[in-house]
Amino acid sequence: MRKTIITYLILLSVILLSCKPKQNMIYMSKDNMEEEVSKAKFQGLHIQEGDVLLILVSALDEAAVKPFNLNTANKVGSEMTTGVNQYVQPSEYMVNEEGNINFPVLGNVYARGMTQLQLKQDLESRLKRYLTDPLVTITLKNFNISVLGEVKVPGQKESLSQKVNVFQALGLAGDLTDFGDRTHVKLIRTGEDGTDQVVNIDLSRSDIVSSPYYYMKQNDVLYVQPDKNKQIQANTNPNRALTFQIIGAAISAATLVIALTR
Repeated sequence: MRKTIITYLILLSVILLSCKPKQNMIYMSKDNMEEEVSKAKFQGLHIQEGDVLLILVSALDEAAVKPFNLNTANKVGSEMTTGVNQYVQPSEYMVNEEGNINFPVLGNVYARGMTQLQLKQDLESRLKRYLTDPLVTITLKNFNISVLGEVKVPGQKESLSQKVNVFQALGLAGDLTDFGDRTHVKLIRTGEDGTDQVVNIDLSRSDIVSSPYYYMKQNDVLYVQPDKNKQIQANTNPNRALTFQIIGAAISAATLVIALTR
């Protein structure tokens, strides 16, 4: 009887020891976080095929500017000829397969691979042939990323800001679940040549902020892998939980028998 009880207790010890406590629960816990964070620099997004750009051209001569804004170029009527100062909405331009936007008067303008600042400077340089001191404002309308795996609210996320780092992206998805592995987060990014690149990000390291993968780019995909405990649980026979319950009941019964036989 006592041998059986001892066997049960040994089995219980093995089970308890196999339940490894979760590690790396804190972001950027390794290295000097304060020093590393100060090194983060946002270089700006590079324009890609399929991006929708909101562009507005302005200058001192409002009448001369009208042909360069789609929202005013094709409009006629007294409201556009009275000279009354009116607010003009930015016009939408989609980057096509060749990497161009079709801009009024200027025709095709190559944009793919440029930052918004570079495209702004290029357009302003071209417009100086027609306008005095032209000012071009550019924003990205459709900045989208996807966050999948062990996060609380997975799916495609849209941000009004283009300056989104990896932690802000996870925040849009409600942060990691308790089973998310912070040391193995996959980032899938499409390069300028159209091929997908997959890199592993360790969010427990502070030097992540100085990597080229700290700030998100258009159409990035973050995949948070489950930790080892979740993987074991997913690959375990569904009857395992029932087995543990039976073992637990047997140990309880054995403890009661020992107590009664003393």
